[in-house]
Amino acid sequence: MPRDYRDDPDITIEPIPGLPGALPRGETILWQGRPQPLALARASLGLTWVAGYFALLAVWRVGSLAADLGWAGAMPYALPFLGLGLLACGMLYLVAYVQARATVYTITTERVAMRIGAALTLTVNLPLTRIVSADLGPGPGGTGSISLTPAEGSRLSYAVLWPHIRPWRMREPQPTLRCIEGAEKVAALLGDAATARQSRPELSAAAMAAE
Repeated sequence: MPRDYRDDPDITIEPIPGLPGALPRGETILWQGRPQPLALARASLGLTWVAGYFALLAVWRVGSLAADLGWAGAMPYALPFLGLGLLACGMLYLVAYVQARATVYTITTERVAMRIGAALTLTVNLPLTRIVSADLGPGPGGTGSISLTPAEGSRLSYAVLWPHIRPWRMREPQPTLRCIEGAEKVAALLGDAATARQSRPELSAAAMAAE
């Protein structure tokens, strides 16, 4: 069941939340979701590494002073490093939270749409017929990410899509539904939708108008 975002105060007024316009006749929303903020901070902003770095600095500082001051006397010297680490991690989480709240991923019977961007909002539409493959990968905290390989000739920008992109694939950017809950079920739903769409014949504009 698609999630209802109509009462979400973080979503601007749109004909359909997460989509730039009304759905064409015959198109149906199958699923909507967004990244899990903490998992996104860990996966795309290195939150775990930053926390570990400052923790390591704190341990090093205490260890270097313990011989002269004793463990009890050296412990307070770890507080500045722990405080800076907490501040840095808090800022990273805030960035991830804002990014996650501004994002809506949508799978319909015709396409995958990604409403992204905290400062400059845009919607990336990927028709199911233009998606070559979808790769499911594990994410932090039990989440998962689904990377989409677009057909050759698709013009996508790594910088514009970040962090909703597969890491380090700069030459051939792969839009990615990052750090979503229930990723396995979503991937199966996407596969079924793509199979159904591929097996459905294209209708010309004249034929559609005649219906």
